[in-house]
Amino acid sequence: MATEDKAEGGLVFHPLDQFIVKPLFGDGPVAWYTPTNVTLWLAITVLAIAAVFVFGSRGRAIIPTRVQSVGEMMYGFVYKMVEDVTGKDGVKYFPYIMTLFLFILFANYLALIPMSYSPTSMIAVTVVLGFGVFTAITVLGFVKNGPAFLGLFWMSDAPAFLRPVIAIIEVISYFVRPVSLSIRLAGNIAAGHVVLKVFATFAAAALISPAAILGIIAIYGLEILVCGIQAYVFTILTCVYLKDALHPAH
Repeated sequence: MATEDKAEGGLVFHPLDQFIVKPLFGDGPVAWYTPTNVTLWLAITVLAIAAVFVFGSRGRAIIPTRVQSVGEMMYGFVYKMVEDVTGKDGVKYFPYIMTLFLFILFANYLALIPMSYSPTSMIAVTVVLGFGVFTAITVLGFVKNGPAFLGLFWMSDAPAFLRPVIAIIEVISYFVRPVSLSIRLAGNIAAGHVVLKVFATFAAAALISPAAILGIIAIYGLEILVCGIQAYVFTILTCVYLKDALHPAH
């Protein structure tokens, strides 16, 4: 009995509880049509993007407001990235890439609000993003180039006896792309939230609360950087893969 009381009085760590999918109404099972905390924050992400790029820029002022300036800077940043990496041929696919960037960026930063939920920490969400990019680019590669798209896997400049080996490696690395995209994004976002939760738990202990609070501030600052970097990495890798689809020959 004493052991149980001691366990109940100590620190309790449940850092993964923040990722539990819960229904918004009631406590029943979660079905595909059930509104959950995930769908709520997905909707908030979409509304936040619309607030910046639709309502915040509807005036189209010559001297932009702060919200319009933010939207224009993000637009110019992603447009230049697409143009620099893929060339003029890839600019026509800018809306798709811009949509990916904004969704990931806003979802990451909104998840830093206390008591919020992080959709991009769920592998189910990031797998849809990763495999969506993979499928779209693969289809585009065959549509634009036909069988010549397979030249992406054949390094003609390599010695003849090495070409089949390199081709096998290239095929494997190509099919790993969606897994890499999805796991990198979900893993980095989830890891940051877990660390924040652990430090927040330590902050409940009076003896170590000052150090824990300093740790929370430091990790939170790092997470602000990670949220932006992960959106950038996902987007620039998408641009690189798009370039391969448009110009597959080594």
